[in-house]
Amino acid sequence: MTRFAAWRVSALLLISVALFSVAPAHAADATPNDSARFLAGLPPEPGSPLEPLTKDNAFTEHAEAFGKAWEKLESTQLAKVKAWTGENLKTPLPVLFYMFSGPDFLYANGFFPKAETYVMVGLELPGEMPDISKLPKGYVPRELAALRQSLNSVMNYSFFITMEMSNHLYNRRYFTGTLPVLYTFLARSGKTIESVEFVELDKDGGLHPFGTLPQPQVQGRRRHVQTAVPRAVKITFLGENKQRQTLYYFSTDLSDSGTQSSGFLKFCEQWRRGDALIKSASYLLHANNFSHVRDFLLTHSATVVQDDTGIPLKGYDLNQWDLKPFGNYVKPIPVFAGNYQRDLAGFFTEQHAQPIEFNIGYQWKNNGSSILLATTKPGRSEQAASQTQPSMAAPAAKGQ
Repeated sequence: MTRFAAWRVSALLLISVALFSVAPAHAADATPNDSARFLAGLPPEPGSPLEPLTKDNAFTEHAEAFGKAWEKLESTQLAKVKAWTGENLKTPLPVLFYMFSGPDFLYANGFFPKAETYVMVGLELPGEMPDISKLPKGYVPRELAALRQSLNSVMNYSFFITMEMSNHLYNRRYFTGTLPVLYTFLARSGKTIESVEFVELDKDGGLHPFGTLPQPQVQGRRRHVQTAVPRAVKITFLGENKQRQTLYYFSTDLSDSGTQSSGFLKFCEQWRRGDALIKSASYLLHANNFSHVRDFLLTHSATVVQDDTGIPLKGYDLNQWDLKPFGNYVKPIPVFAGNYQRDLAGFFTEQHAQPIEFNIGYQWKNNGSSILLATTKPGRSEQAASQTQPSMAAPAAKGQ
């Protein structure tokens, strides 16, 4: 072999080695966990394609702003919620039903941190998570700023304001839907995302990969579902002590007309019993046209943690349930003034409700927050519970 030929072979080998060394790092998409950490203002794994973006001023500002906001939220709210949970929820079941949740994983995890499965529901669509490393230059700073804005209400008031959430979730180009919010909350809650799948339900409650059923038609800027085909994102992640947990976020209509043909409640029935969280639910469970989901919760829940927007006091059969009040029950905010429960006010007074150190729900200030903890009495069967539900005659609630 001539000296030139030998040099040529050596050069080709060096180039090949270099290509094989660097190509995977640039070709690989960011993992869902890296994307979640980036959105939450946390560093991705070393070698992630998102790592170079963390050196930009936009990410530094985002990380600092979000870090301060999270530290405040943790000290004033979440730590106190978890302390209350440790004292009052001794035997949680593996499944949590969180109807009317929107993407509020914060309080689902705060009240029920050890659930194996979270079933969360809202009208807003999950959206899709683009590869952040491939966004056009200049879009990352504005998308991160929009994300912080969309989280403002839940981090300050403990609930999403529906109209504001819809505007924030869809009036941007890339980080749309509830998925970026769920990613952010999972990462900040110390979870490690393993996989993300898009799925949908048939009318019998069967789960299918997204796209195998007729797709829902949506109105406006993809805000609300119009048909009975629930679409969901399924996120598998590792929690405390590497416990594997699953979160389903469904976009579906929970009214009687919606649940009658959607298959959603049939999907939930596979677990037979779970626990339930109801918070900032626009008093929809007070209305006649949400009787199916209300009856499902009363029949399939072992424990219900709710504020006053949940199941009305008269909806609980005291032969089947033990009820314990916490905090202060006050009149609803003006937009929901018609949902005042005189009997609940008397119950809080008579039972000497125990104080709580955090604020949740629409009455998030002036010590106006309340929790009703409902636990089923020993020996109660699902059949007995379903046969003893009282008639609910209440005016329709405003908005969802």
